[in-house]
Amino acid sequence: MAKKLLIIGGVAGGATAASRARRIDEAAEIILFERGEYISFANCGLPYYIGKIIKERESLLVTTAAAFKARYNIDIRPFSEVTEIDRNSKEVMVREIKTGKSYKESYDKIILSPGAEPVRPPLEGINIKNIYSLRSIPDSDLIKAHVDEKNPESAVIIGGGFIGLEMAENLVHRGIKVTIIEMLDQVMAPVDYEMASMVHAHLKEKGVGLILGDGVKSFSMSENQVKVITGKGVEVKCDMVILSIGIRAESVLARNTGLNIGKRGGIVVDSGMRTSDPDIYAVGDAVEIRDYVSGFPVMTALAGPANKQARIAADNAMGRNAKFRGTMGTAVAKVFDLVVASTGNNEKSLKQNNLPYLVSYTHSGSHAGYYPDAEMMAIKLIFSPGSGRILGAQIIGGKGVDKRIDVLATAIYGFMTVDDLEELELAYAPPFSSAKDPVNIAGFVASNILKGDVQTVNWDDLKGIDSEDEILIDLRDKNELDESGIIEGAINIPLSELRERLPELDRTKSYIPFCAIGLRGYLGHRILVQNGFKSRNLSGGYKTYKVTAK
Repeated sequence: MAKKLLIIGGVAGGATAASRARRIDEAAEIILFERGEYISFANCGLPYYIGKIIKERESLLVTTAAAFKARYNIDIRPFSEVTEIDRNSKEVMVREIKTGKSYKESYDKIILSPGAEPVRPPLEGINIKNIYSLRSIPDSDLIKAHVDEKNPESAVIIGGGFIGLEMAENLVHRGIKVTIIEMLDQVMAPVDYEMASMVHAHLKEKGVGLILGDGVKSFSMSENQVKVITGKGVEVKCDMVILSIGIRAESVLARNTGLNIGKRGGIVVDSGMRTSDPDIYAVGDAVEIRDYVSGFPVMTALAGPANKQARIAADNAMGRNAKFRGTMGTAVAKVFDLVVASTGNNEKSLKQNNLPYLVSYTHSGSHAGYYPDAEMMAIKLIFSPGSGRILGAQIIGGKGVDKRIDVLATAIYGFMTVDDLEELELAYAPPFSSAKDPVNIAGFVASNILKGDVQTVNWDDLKGIDSEDEILIDLRDKNELDESGIIEGAINIPLSELRERLPELDRTKSYIPFCAIGLRGYLGHRILVQNGFKSRNLSGGYKTYKVTAK
């Protein structure tokens, strides 16, 4: 048990660890070192403060050093940087940033919570004026002051992750024309391409420019504007730039101390959050942890896992025995009128780790269709082809998305299968859901695939089919085709006419029936196979296909 515990770094990891340690041991000496002024603040709220959705700056402060010290009797030392850890003498070297003075402090245990820093690549012109990163309250102060005082008309955001998209929304809210430049072919890397395509369409509807599959080559000043030049030669002039390229683990201190560092640059820890030194623990954005689904090491910059890791590290530092089981990367973001959510593994990571999987797509209403203002949500379920264990889920929609992703995250944590999703008893009243909840429907469809009741083809498989041997049948009514568009080469047979028109079909061919969102496609598939035809249903229907068509 630690009689003297040093915590290096504040915010979600450090502040949580400090308060947890104090609750366990009232007598322990606990010192928290923080390089900046603020030991605990809501960094997830920074874009909304810039956008004036959050009105008061003080709302971002979870607590102050004085309040934290008074409540927990913890020695808080802001503007203090730990520069060295001497593991042999069990001492650290601390530099006071304001005075430049250094001193030593002894320890029994250490919890590292250094966090991560924004990636700032050494591009030409990267240090010219009006180029900002957003990671801390001082960063948000600079950006907000620029927007408030300079009234910029245009901005370029480099990177289409969570912070980039949230900044895009908030800058548009402030009346600024925004362009996003992303090196990948999609925004929101945690979701797969076809799901991100729905976000692309929504961003364009909101007037946001998108330059995808292209990185930044250089910055320069041009008549008091920043000129951004991409690797493919595209030039964009703007009044300000927000760098949202990603973050890099702050692992320099750990590396210099001789602690094990993983391939991704994060601090290696065990399930008890111990580093390679049993007296030093590490938590938060700077650590490599176990992925709950695949078991492989990952890094994740999410407040929820950081808080849990901090509690576990504090428990163990104070003599208890606690374990962190891993992260699922459960996340949700608001992008204008859309809600984007994901949990577990996506297709990219499963392919990278050579893990087998199946996919299903469903489109469901947020609540009963006869109750006003129901909103559609697209659910992608990823599951094991053997056991049916749920491996991941992604949802794009509006109301109710957060509720469903939390149900699916809980299902993944409980090693549940798609069959279990069919049986889940979830709260129902017309304003909130349907008798068959969207989670149940996702389970029905995935279970049908496992049982062999339906064979599916996904949107990206259509490019490889032989149109001579495999024929697309569009089961929608003709007025739907006129309103929504068609898939080139498909024949139109409305579902209500399919049985009587079966004699028109060639039994030597295979068929791919589809509709708007998948239900009629499934019904058409069952009609075809039970009448002796070869058939595969287009999962997710025309709605899933349409957003990916270029």
